[in-house]
Amino acid sequence: MKKENRDKLDSAIAASREAQQHAILLLTSIGETIDLNDWVTIKEYAKRFDLESTNVVSNWIRRGIIPKDNIKDFPEFNNIRLIKAIPYRVLEPA
Repeated sequence: MKKENRDKLDSAIAASREAQQHAILLLTSIGETIDLNDWVTIKEYAKRFDLESTNVVSNWIRRGIIPKDNIKDFPEFNNIRLIKAIPYRVLEPA
């Protein structure tokens, strides 16, 4: 790998670690602890459970299929929404 590319990669990794530390400090300061193996974004949920699109998950949230206790919104992090990564509904194969 070229030195220039390696330096860019090292810088990106450092920035990522700094952002992660900031997020951990912020969540800890407001009393939140989250295991990111158990909580995922809507996009990751759709991918993990092989759903057609993120719209399916959004509709489940809107219709109450995913309970409010299994949804966490974080306005501090660009309004990211995490949901508990458990199956909520079994879909029939197409």
